[in-house]
Amino acid sequence: MKANQAQYPVRTLCRVLQVSSSGFYAWRSRSPSRRTLSDRVLKGKIRGIHERSRGTYGRPRILAELRSDGERVSAKRVGRLMREEGLRGASRRRFTVTTQRRPDARPAPDLVDRNFSAEAPDRLWVADITYVPTWTGFLYLAMVLDTCSRRVVGWAMANHLRTELVLQALNMAVAQRRPREVIHHSDQGTQYTSIAFGLRCQEMNVRPSMGSVGDAYDNAMAESFFATLECELIDRRRFKTHAEARMAIFDYIEGWYNPHRRHSALGYLSPMNYERMFHVQTAA
Repeated sequence: MKANQAQYPVRTLCRVLQVSSSGFYAWRSRSPSRRTLSDRVLKGKIRGIHERSRGTYGRPRILAELRSDGERVSAKRVGRLMREEGLRGASRRRFTVTTQRRPDARPAPDLVDRNFSAEAPDRLWVADITYVPTWTGFLYLAMVLDTCSRRVVGWAMANHLRTELVLQALNMAVAQRRPREVIHHSDQGTQYTSIAFGLRCQEMNVRPSMGSVGDAYDNAMAESFFATLECELIDRRRFKTHAEARMAIFDYIEGWYNPHRRHSALGYLSPMNYERMFHVQTAA
């Protein structure tokens, strides 16, 4: 009625809808209910969280963020308010595998056997390579991820797929984490089966491990990170140059993913917060 009263008399609308005009005027002058006011405040908080997540958070992560701020709210209510605001999280798609196996290569043994659980950080790393399309050609990204905390501990970018790319990512991971003895699990791509990579692992006391050929589940955690990167960044941006893509990926990994992005597998903590909690509990 309120939307159409400029075109039709209120008495006519009330007669058609079988309501009293006095009841309509009373409803229009009535103050918003406590629930309505509470929803307005909560919508503002939800919009803020969604914007800070770069438009990627859906209901579960927004709910975790609200509860961490002390908000007592149900998942159903958050979902309803998100629908009213037209907010949605980013959905993942399957990512493309870029590494190629050399027929005469001698791969390392599979020390993981699809068991990606680790009791502590720097016990098991997974690694892989992907590509990022730009207007000037592909930019390739190699990364090393800790399976315990889901933290990206090493990464490197280049316009080629030579072994130096994965060596740079490994060097960064070892320099930052200084593990005593860690398993480095990857697929059987030529970069990981190269002599140079094997020698570097020996020098750094890293135990190489490789999954079977053509089986995405043997490196599922690395593929999962790339799927997240694709839906939350690459699908949402168009990069003109390699430099632009480098800056965006650096900002995503070090400015968002590691310090802030909540993971369902970590009890909706970010990788860095999970590691902090782990070390506090271990010390206690």
